[in-house]
Amino acid sequence: MERIATADTQAPATPPGGPLADEFGSASPLDSGPLDAMPRQREVPDAVGQLGFATRTSAAVSLSASTPAVPGESRVLAALRRLHPWRLLPTPTGTPFTFGYGMLLVVTSLVAQYADPTFVTQLHQASSTDVTHLLRDPFLVLVASAMWIVGGMVSPYAFLFLLVLTALERRIGGVRAAGVFLSGHILATLATEGTVGIAVLAGHLPDTSLHRLDYGISFGVATSIGALAGLLRPWLGLPLIALFGWSLVADLIAFTDPMTNWGHLISLTIGVATWPLIRRWARAVREDRAARVAGAVGVAGVAGVARVEVARV
Repeated sequence: MERIATADTQAPATPPGGPLADEFGSASPLDSGPLDAMPRQREVPDAVGQLGFATRTSAAVSLSASTPAVPGESRVLAALRRLHPWRLLPTPTGTPFTFGYGMLLVVTSLVAQYADPTFVTQLHQASSTDVTHLLRDPFLVLVASAMWIVGGMVSPYAFLFLLVLTALERRIGGVRAAGVFLSGHILATLATEGTVGIAVLAGHLPDTSLHRLDYGISFGVATSIGALAGLLRPWLGLPLIALFGWSLVADLIAFTDPMTNWGHLISLTIGVATWPLIRRWARAVREDRAARVAGAVGVAGVAGVARVEVARV
């Protein structure tokens, strides 16, 4: 647009054969043709058959005049584009930890649904983080118990896993998100099962409680929810904590599975306790991304200057 505007402002105001030619008796130097450094003008016949010079201004005006106005974009579509709803789900490149872990949970959920029930029960018992298994092989059962979803893919915790872990990983990175998830899973499991063991030793619970079936990802998800709330804006993070915490308290009041319900509250508390740490991680991630963007812009600018210099040469 700048080149077109410059050419139009520098175009000779009087065409050949105009008043200047009549006054001086011959064509003046201004009428000798297109000026130097001007794009060559194309002669076209006008309405009465005389030759004239076609300029780019008329074409630009006619183009803009004939171009229909673009209708305004829907507010809903504009809002969705700003929110980037596709970023709510995990991707192999954007959130590799959540995506890979989610694929593993899909496989184990399909096994739990379609495999032989006896075989599935044996797998669950071998993966249970009860007191007996924790004393015998703690590392194996802590990892194996996090490979199952109680209720399968239709469980609410499966839905929360995808949304919460994706959002958390995008803000603090995959390794740190895995650390938050596993810390809640491990610490809440040890707290609840340790309490069961102490209660059995004190005679408040029967010996069969040492073999209670305990597996699933709910502790890790609850911790991730508590951690993510610290990275959201207060108008969104505080209601999230209040709503999820109230649901856990309601489950505890119902007293259907008190040890698991206490474990969920412990997990949520662990997530809230990580706020200072994860906020520092999120700030570091933002600064790193900003530095990479600035570096990419700088490299692109240097490359553009180099291309200009080469073109001048």
